[in-house]
Amino acid sequence: MKKKMRLLIIGKNSFIASSIFLKLKNKIYIKKIKYSEFTKKSKKFLSKFKYILNCSLHKNYVLNKYNKKYDLDYYILRKIKNLNVNYIFLSSRKVYNPKLNIRETEKISPQDNYAKNKIITENYIKNFFPSNYLILRLSNVIGIRFVNNNKSHNLFLDNFILSAKKKFLINHQYVFKDFISINQFVHIFLKIIQNNLHGVFNVSLGRKVYVSEILRWLTSSCKNSLNVKKFYNKAYNSDSFTLDNSKLKKALNISINKKDLKKHCLILSKKIFSKIY
Repeated sequence: MKKKMRLLIIGKNSFIASSIFLKLKNKIYIKKIKYSEFTKKSKKFLSKFKYILNCSLHKNYVLNKYNKKYDLDYYILRKIKNLNVNYIFLSSRKVYNPKLNIRETEKISPQDNYAKNKIITENYIKNFFPSNYLILRLSNVIGIRFVNNNKSHNLFLDNFILSAKKKFLINHQYVFKDFISINQFVHIFLKIIQNNLHGVFNVSLGRKVYVSEILRWLTSSCKNSLNVKKFYNKAYNSDSFTLDNSKLKKALNISINKKDLKKHCLILSKKIFSKIY
């Protein structure tokens, strides 16, 4: 196996790490380890990989102001310094002020401590690995977790499942987000590896998806009555956004379709409600 197709994923039980491993393990060489395992690995072991992707995250990094001791990427980068590897960092759409068609060149305006911390880490990576980094600013990724323990924060689908179990959903009227399915993300990730991209890229559907739409798709298999309350809150509605993904699509020569997101949600609906009821 050529080194250029060898990927090390740090964060063994994370949603994205587990999804990439499951869907790509027969296409490229992937090794998935816990962060605690990584700290014990030798540079000789790490030098065998062309790509290193960190999916591990400390809860204090998500919730609190920046503190270097909770920035796992910082310690990973220090260890792989001077190795011929490409570092892949998963950032967040929350680094931007929410609005339509946000490009990578937009002024940074982090929305919470998590986003502020992501920007600090982004800047560190750019200075530390000026030519060998890839920063992916992700929109909302839709998919079911493989492992639910020790999660650092809830995803959109986590909150949906919790509400569905209580038979009560809130439909935020007029609110739209930029969602992407985990299948679409993994397909894009493989293309990124194959094309050896570097730099900063938005990873998104690039289109409006109203909360009412995605709730309709996700509840399509529910045969029990659900109490769906329509809700309007000006502050919440101001968080609507879409990311401009034209830079990514041009670099990879791909299309990212809303119909594929809908299809994925319809499949998820069957899985979710077969377990709930």
